[in-house]
Amino acid sequence: MSQQVAAHPVSDSERILISLALSIATFMQALDSSIANVAIPTICGDLGVSTTQGTWIITSFSVSLAISVPLTGWLSRRIGEVRLFVITVALFTLASWGCGLSNNLPTLIFFRVLQGAMAGPMTPMAQTLLLSIYPPDKKGTALGLFSMTVLLAPIFGPLLGGWITDHVSWPWIFFINLPIGLLCAYSCWIRLRHRETKIIKDPIDKMGLALIVVGVGALQVMFDQGRELDWFNSPQIILLAIVAAVALTALIIWEWTAEHPIIDLRLFSDRNFTIGTIAMSLVFSLYMGIVVIQPLWLQTNMGYTASWAGLVMAPSGILAIFLMPMVGRYLHLINARAIITGSFWILALCCFLRARFTTDVSFGYLSVPQWLQGVANAGLLVPLTALILSNISPQNIASASGLTTFCRTLATSLGTSLTTTLWDRRASVHHTALTEHISLYNSSFTTSAFKNLPNGYAVIEQMLNRQAYMASIVDLFWLYGWLFLIAAPVVWFAKKPKAGGAPIVVVD
Repeated sequence: MSQQVAAHPVSDSERILISLALSIATFMQALDSSIANVAIPTICGDLGVSTTQGTWIITSFSVSLAISVPLTGWLSRRIGEVRLFVITVALFTLASWGCGLSNNLPTLIFFRVLQGAMAGPMTPMAQTLLLSIYPPDKKGTALGLFSMTVLLAPIFGPLLGGWITDHVSWPWIFFINLPIGLLCAYSCWIRLRHRETKIIKDPIDKMGLALIVVGVGALQVMFDQGRELDWFNSPQIILLAIVAAVALTALIIWEWTAEHPIIDLRLFSDRNFTIGTIAMSLVFSLYMGIVVIQPLWLQTNMGYTASWAGLVMAPSGILAIFLMPMVGRYLHLINARAIITGSFWILALCCFLRARFTTDVSFGYLSVPQWLQGVANAGLLVPLTALILSNISPQNIASASGLTTFCRTLATSLGTSLTTTLWDRRASVHHTALTEHISLYNSSFTTSAFKNLPNGYAVIEQMLNRQAYMASIVDLFWLYGWLFLIAAPVVWFAKKPKAGGAPIVVVD
């Protein structure tokens, strides 16, 4: 029957403070996944390294993050849920301090690896602890508050990172974590230490751990470096793909049969968990590709600064802030699958509206799809999380959250890499098509207007590049719009969640 896990009671005032601390810590972690991206050129200049070398500042974080996420369930049983969260937040904060003090690339990469390793369990553990302090009828509201941090951080990360880099200095994108992280760790420990879960000292699955490190590490490096190395035209990428495929195949076989698996793949035997995780991975692979590519296009082709590009993206976050708690509050009254499907349709509409962009598009029109996307954002993560966890028992919540976060992380990396690669390649195709119409015998390009321009043909080349990348991003928006429509029915393969979609935990 349904029941709450017996634990130290939490007052309403404590619940608010705990929710705030957990959400802020999660926001800090998610922010650091994207905040450093816009600062890479500045960091490389200060450290005296090339931009290619500087990409390892991002890759090192994402690889260690991807490896540590699936270990969440095992670590929480071995250490305790509260203790694991507090330790990871504290060490993440100290690693941020080390990043800010780094005066060479190897030192910075070392602390970014530590940051990523600590960041992995933070989000699933925050979600687990948040659900544990709310009664069943308010878990939807809790998920609504929590989900804002996951969706808003990638939007505001580049904006905040760009502003700090331009107006202060790049180390402060890491130093700002110090007071926030230490305060959150202290607050959670003081208020949650009496709710620590039972310690279960399962034997260490050494083979599973080794296969995770090798397989997930190779796969994440392949995603991060694929575009830079021209994907499968590079022997390095081919080798990484082979290593990842062999190691991950062996991992799946091993974990299904291991007595004490480090990743509980048996969770996929639950239909709602499997379908919900697939739907979440699909939406994040497409959604995050758009979140990355649109600001990049605005800054490299439309003359927008990082700050103005961030302002274009902001409406989707602003609207979600107000709508997510409402979705969570009334989730138990509505079929979660219907909300998710509607959100997919809205995201498709947003893509089709963006497909009408031109090089003369105004700031106002750029913002219209962002406002609509805010509605979709509010209706996605909360119902999806509710669907995923609807049949999961309390003792498996941490493992389920970690496994879902792991799949979402890999899907995000894949979507981002493929989006940027497709954008470049489609731009090359369009550039070639446009240049076919340019020659000395074409009167449009031999008029006095062009002859009198300094570097006239350089101006033409700049115009061609701008149009080629514009046509390329329009292609992507059309493609992603149709993919959102095709993916929308996936959630209907899941069973209707109990209580209309609120996450109900069942103990046999």
